[in-house]
Amino acid sequence: MSWHVAPLTLDNLDDLPKRCRRCVFWELSEHLGKQAADFGSTELEKEAWVSEVLLEWGSCGRILHMDGVPAGYVIYAPPSAVPRAAEMPTGPVSADAVLLTTMQVMPEFAGEGLGRMLAQAVVRDLTRRGVKAIEVFGEQRPGNEPACLIPADFLRRVGFKTIRPHPRYPRLRMELRSAMTWKEDVEAALEQLLGTITIPMQASSVTQESYRQVPSRS
Repeated sequence: MSWHVAPLTLDNLDDLPKRCRRCVFWELSEHLGKQAADFGSTELEKEAWVSEVLLEWGSCGRILHMDGVPAGYVIYAPPSAVPRAAEMPTGPVSADAVLLTTMQVMPEFAGEGLGRMLAQAVVRDLTRRGVKAIEVFGEQRPGNEPACLIPADFLRRVGFKTIRPHPRYPRLRMELRSAMTWKEDVEAALEQLLGTITIPMQASSVTQESYRQVPSRS
């Protein structure tokens, strides 16, 4: 199978799964997210968010295609552009880090190592842009309910370390190395990508559950 990783833009935004295309869990605060869902404007809000981040910061995601078919995607941005990050109990995100918000692999492509491939694409992009670190709010107890967080166990397997524990939403971090060192690692790893671990597709529909209350900091 041939694969291709492309930057997320307004031109390919509709390649996201419909439920993810409509999800604004990270892009809006809980209050504004509920309003957008009530007015049926979540797709417009998602498009506006991507457009703004592209203009002010640059590429904020990657879409992976296998044989021309969308197989997975990942989104990341500066924490200041992610309102929901301020509502997470293990925040705030460190000032020197970019926030990885969402990563999904389509169920029909599970088990092909695409989760690791997407993680590597993020690291490669941000390393070349001079970013010092990536942080992410993991899901410690992933279930079948709508969710917009990445399983913490997967994050640890691809190199993230827990910096603020939490029974449900730990915050994890990956330090980025020099572009030259990373280039060497990627070239060695690409030969072993297929058959490595991946993450399952998690539902993330625009329902009231998608905007469930996140526990307050303790």
